[in-house]
Amino acid sequence: MENSNKYTKLFLGLLFDAVGMLSFAIPGVGEFSDVIWAPISGWLMTRLYKGKIGRTAGVIAFVEELMPGMDIIPTFTITWLYTYVIKKEHVKQAVHS
Repeated sequence: MENSNKYTKLFLGLLFDAVGMLSFAIPGVGEFSDVIWAPISGWLMTRLYKGKIGRTAGVIAFVEELMPGMDIIPTFTITWLYTYVIKKEHVKQAVHS
């Protein structure tokens, strides 16, 4: 069940990152759509990742979407990598030390 949830979060993260990058595709409309997408992306991040990671990533996603030109950063994917690759590897190293 954990792997299923893990890969569902990856898929959703890739989808949400793609939605956030859509503003580049529509010149002039993009910055307006970011004002709408920023709070939604922050809220979605807190739903995908609970606790401190979700809250921190939610704030980062919100700010990143509001800043012009920063839409290219795949915040959802980076959060997934941190949660399931980097943090998990850090835990493994701590256990084996």
